[in-house]
Amino acid sequence: MINIERITSPEGMEWAFEIRKKVFVEEQKVDPSEEYDEFEISSHHYLAMEGNHPVGTCRWRITDKGVKLERFAVLEGARNDGVGRHLVEVCLEDVPRDKGPIYLHAQVQVIPFYEKCGFVAEGDEFIEADIRHRKMVYVG
Repeated sequence: MINIERITSPEGMEWAFEIRKKVFVEEQKVDPSEEYDEFEISSHHYLAMEGNHPVGTCRWRITDKGVKLERFAVLEGARNDGVGRHLVEVCLEDVPRDKGPIYLHAQVQVIPFYEKCGFVAEGDEFIEADIRHRKMVYVG
């Protein structure tokens, strides 16, 4: 069973950073200086647990363009188990609805996943951390 919890401890943040390191830095070869940023403290972070094992993470934050969901990462062995979907659902339950549109920057290969979660792609592709992305906006 998958349980999603808001991170409130340094240990939880360590787990989230470890998951992001494995997924983004090691698997996708993202430069660590691009992965960890000045928004870590102001963001709301979540951890997906499968039993006692942390298997996924994400965060959201308020920007001048609305509410941005980001840093969705699921460990390879837990993919296709619904972890990503649960993370998105919990974020959507928690984000404020009065701060503008809810959006994210999706890697192009996972656009179909986010479409199933109620997001619509808009605008052209762009490069972020040497990976092709598109902006997606939540429409419900």
